[in-house]
Amino acid sequence: MTSATPIILPDEFNAATYFIDRHMREGRAGKTAIASGDDCLTYGELFARVNQFGNALKKLGVRMEERVLMLLLDTPDFAISFFGAIKTGAVPVPVNTLLKPADYKYLLNNSRARVAVVSDSLLPLIQAIPQNELRYLEAIVVSGQAPASVRSFNDLLQSSSAELEAAPTRKDDAAFWLYSSGSTGPPKGCVHLQHDMVVSVERYAKAILKISEEDRFFSVAKLFFAYGLGNGLYFPLSVGAMSILLPGPPRPQSVFEIIERHRPTLFFSVPSNYVKLLAHPATDREFNLSSVRHAISAGEALPASVFHRFKERFGVEILDAIGSTEALHMMISNVPGQVRPGSSGKVLPGFEAKIVDDNDQPVSQGEVGNLLVSADSTCVSYWGEHEKTKSTIAGCWLRTGDKYHQDEDGYFWYDGRSDDMLKVSGVWVSPIEIERVVSEHPAVLEVAVVFRKDADELPKPLACVVLRQGASGSPQLARELQEFVLRSLPGYKRPRWVEFLPELPKTATGKVQRFKLRHAFADESQRDYTG
Repeated sequence: MTSATPIILPDEFNAATYFIDRHMREGRAGKTAIASGDDCLTYGELFARVNQFGNALKKLGVRMEERVLMLLLDTPDFAISFFGAIKTGAVPVPVNTLLKPADYKYLLNNSRARVAVVSDSLLPLIQAIPQNELRYLEAIVVSGQAPASVRSFNDLLQSSSAELEAAPTRKDDAAFWLYSSGSTGPPKGCVHLQHDMVVSVERYAKAILKISEEDRFFSVAKLFFAYGLGNGLYFPLSVGAMSILLPGPPRPQSVFEIIERHRPTLFFSVPSNYVKLLAHPATDREFNLSSVRHAISAGEALPASVFHRFKERFGVEILDAIGSTEALHMMISNVPGQVRPGSSGKVLPGFEAKIVDDNDQPVSQGEVGNLLVSADSTCVSYWGEHEKTKSTIAGCWLRTGDKYHQDEDGYFWYDGRSDDMLKVSGVWVSPIEIERVVSEHPAVLEVAVVFRKDADELPKPLACVVLRQGASGSPQLARELQEFVLRSLPGYKRPRWVEFLPELPKTATGKVQRFKLRHAFADESQRDYTG
């Protein structure tokens, strides 16, 4: 275990008072809290609107511990809704804005939310669900242009008092839910407590990033993600800093424009977006990222090649880390000045991590095993999933589902998800290890490795490759990539097949959906370049 100062909170604790109310006492009422396009919201305005929204929820009949579903783009209304609900003792439930009506039907019924707060552009997704199939929803509140048939967010604020006393919640009461991505089934509601955000702030944002009131935060990851929620909302609010929000998709040109306009000091993204930024050409001059003191990556392992290319082009080191929805934010991270490219870094001070075999016995140094982490920011349970909770949260240990090994200096190296590992020629092989090598080839933009059976029904690696601009797929290049791998890895790890694709299938968080690749290329008779 790594040492850290204990985090002491009073038993009666409401997270909204920590992240919102205290800025009034500390003199930040006139300071910008959130910048979104041409709009800016001061800490004083945020405080008043949080109170107004909390009072509006009370008028709608929402009581302590009842859920409020949030289907909102990254705008100030997200912050207002999130902390307004928490201040009343209700439980906000931010959800993915990229889903389909059937998904929202499941989330609304599973959470039993009586009120949903929805961005106007996303309202048709909720209205497409037959009302008789929504067992609990009673009211929809629309942020933006609200049709006459539903309640207007702005109207509710204007008709509500700007004074609100925080509900007498305790530090171990439920504060908010975040739904997991549902990669192994329907999404699961991770129940997070009032103290969890404070733990992530202290153990990562302050201890590793050394955040301060002078920082300006810009996150490509959206607020409904656990990663983005910290980056773009409660991290900056914890120190009275500024959050820069982008409501729309994070296209490279938009990202560069925001960085040059607002000059963020901390930039948070995911590996796939860093790849897109690198692929975006400069025109008359190079993009100016000189304001960024730290760039941060999470969501998937960051290839060392991307780290080196980004540093060479923009002069900024990327701090790769690993977190999860269950743990709320980071658990393991690289530290400024001590980055080991390709690794996830070291366990955060105050947290614990261990790598074990399938019998929960510690593995030897360098051996691949299952990563377990002990973090006080871990959710208390999955809502309504008793058995799944028991299998994932074992006492104080969170089973991350990730395969890792640790080097002699204590750095953790990602080896894929547990279900991505496979034995080839009798030896466990990680797709990540092969991907690291293939990604170093100058023609490769992105790569994902999966396994499929050959003519003898034996599993072999398949490399799905996206090429950089100007390169074209061919049998010659496929053989070149295979030989490239053989220079660094044993023969059984050489890709048996190479497929060139225009893009890789990914989740909304930017994670490669290997199961789709496995399904698409399950049949060896399909077109492929083999060597």
